[in-house]
Amino acid sequence: MTTPANVCAEIRTLYHETTPATVERDLRRAIGLLKSLDGDAERARVAVFMDGLSQMRSEWILARRQAGRKKSGTLLAHRPRRL
Repeated sequence: MTTPANVCAEIRTLYHETTPATVERDLRRAIGLLKSLDGDAERARVAVFMDGLSQMRSEWILARRQAGRKKSGTLLAHRPRRL
């Protein structure tokens, strides 16, 4: 049986163990777990971890996009000048 304490512990574990490669999957899992919680008190306890997962995903997506732009030369600072 899944208890609120187990759900909170699993979300906390997902937060601490997520990587750029797993953040999408981990966030989806955490959202599913969050939905299984009935009370606002339990949801409030994991809110910081949910927010952290969301922010990590946003930061890593942005970093991936910027790295892709640098590789393809689409950043304005790296474009060759036309003569």
